[in-house]
Amino acid sequence: MAARNVLDSELECCCTSPMTGFYRDGFCNTGGGDVGTHVVCAQMTEEFLTFTRDRGNDLSTPIPAFNFPGLKPGDRWCLCASRWKEALDAGVAPPVVLEATHALALEYVSLSELKQQALK
Repeated sequence: MAARNVLDSELECCCTSPMTGFYRDGFCNTGGGDVGTHVVCAQMTEEFLTFTRDRGNDLSTPIPAFNFPGLKPGDRWCLCASRWKEALDAGVAPPVVLEATHALALEYVSLSELKQQALK
């Protein structure tokens, strides 16, 4: 059965450039090894990138050894649901792509919270 998104339809691709997802397949799928639950498809903003860097997760700096290009505002990325919720509570949550956000995100945030931050 195909993974479902927060709108209860088939999970859509978040981004392939840069290649995102826990499995680096472009989708915000998750599984047993994904302790961070990378299920929220979000479009990066400068405010969020600064916020997450200040909390010890620098997503801006490239890490060639892991084939990670570093993110810039406008890039889409599968974020940890708990980090996105933390950013929401701090007023700096990046906008989300509902169709590409895995249904499991609803265990961390409400659909109404996600819809309020939906990419227009």
